[in-house]
Amino acid sequence: IRDRDRGGPGVAFQLLVCPMLDDRNTTPSSREFTEAVVWDRSANLYGWRALLGDAVGTGDVSPYAAPARAADLSGLPPAFVDVGELEVFRDECMDYAQRLAQAGVSTEFHLYPGAFHGFDMMVPDTTLSRRAVAARVAALRRALRP
Repeated sequence: IRDRDRGGPGVAFQLLVCPMLDDRNTTPSSREFTEAVVWDRSANLYGWRALLGDAVGTGDVSPYAAPARAADLSGLPPAFVDVGELEVFRDECMDYAQRLAQAGVSTEFHLYPGAFHGFDMMVPDTTLSRRAVAARVAALRRALRP
């Protein structure tokens, strides 16, 4: 978003792997996962406080820090967004991917069933993890092909 707003240097592609996008923590999934394998609600709240301090959840948060707060997502580079079904980021990632597409940004979105945050690193040899990594690599190849 900052690159677009400041006119460069020009980002070619967004590879958003289970991204942390919204400091407000008001989605159903941000409330649902009070216990998780890797990243639960309390860890997420701590992470946002570490980044934003007392501004967390207030109107003083820039979309450069919390991209879900951006009112306008048009003009952004193509995006790949993926997230696990069983993690705090699920709903904010789905919403962000939908908003990107509605703003005319070419967007590929993957929701991995039964997956928790970091599943591909913790259980890399599973079919689902291999599929997730392959999808990311394929997206990067398409985006960066000359």
